[in-house]
Amino acid sequence: MTLDAALVAALEADYTQAPLSERERAMLDYVVQLTKDATRIGPQHHQRLRAAGFDDRAILQITLIVAWFNYINRVADALGVGRE
Repeated sequence: MTLDAALVAALEADYTQAPLSERERAMLDYVVQLTKDATRIGPQHHQRLRAAGFDDRAILQITLIVAWFNYINRVADALGVGRE
């Protein structure tokens, strides 16, 4: 969470160009890959996260949170939540 409106705008426009730390960028790259095609996640993704300072517990937490948001958004989309 941030109150930095410029950072939020940069993230919304293109997170790869936003002013992020390498740790934050590694996490977001993983999140994007997990969201687009989780079947392509491999050991190299987890190694990059570890190199950025995330331990196995943090990697699990990131994965669970992203998976849950992806799941609940698909449920909401399927039921038409928020379309009115």
